[in-house]
Amino acid sequence: MRSVTFQKTEIIPNKIVCVGENYAAHIEEMGSVPSDQMTVFMKPNACISDQLIAHRGEQIHFETEICLLIQGGAVAGVGVGLDLTKRATQKRLKDAGLPWERSKAFEGSAVFSHFVDAPASLTDLKLELCVDGKPCQRGGAIQMLYQPHTILKELRSFIPLEDGDIVMTGAPSGVGPAERGSLFETRLLHAHTELVNASWRAM
Repeated sequence: MRSVTFQKTEIIPNKIVCVGENYAAHIEEMGSVPSDQMTVFMKPNACISDQLIAHRGEQIHFETEICLLIQGGAVAGVGVGLDLTKRATQKRLKDAGLPWERSKAFEGSAVFSHFVDAPASLTDLKLELCVDGKPCQRGGAIQMLYQPHTILKELRSFIPLEDGDIVMTGAPSGVGPAERGSLFETRLLHAHTELVNASWRAM
């Protein structure tokens, strides 16, 4: 089983619950339309990796997201994650009206920073991503169509959230293909205070 780090301790998530299409600007850039329900999909533990692989049979796209770590039935930790996507496969599946798992739940498709204690208010969380020094993604909970408390309430209506589970809350606009050799640098902030920073070199 694969792990993430929280308070310098290894945590083994049972599952990763992902919210899709949670920022209006991202929906627009993907040429999608808002759903009348929150879009949810899953990634198993085997998706967790500490490496950003840019090509797995096809070009991989990055989506940087605010991530919530569950313990004791509540959000205990926060971090940043990359939801890696086989975009060509995803489009083919979407066009056929099929589930997304082949494009989202492959090995190595979930790359995470370390996690730190969650602040009292999650609505002030913001993330930033630079690729090779160029700003690419920027967004926060206040811009989400479904903010963290709403996400958790909706998820709990149909699935238990267990200790160690990670909730990925959706990607702001600015997603794109990962290129080998590119340096990905992320920051998670609470208001103006940096909580987490992490970087990965695409392989």
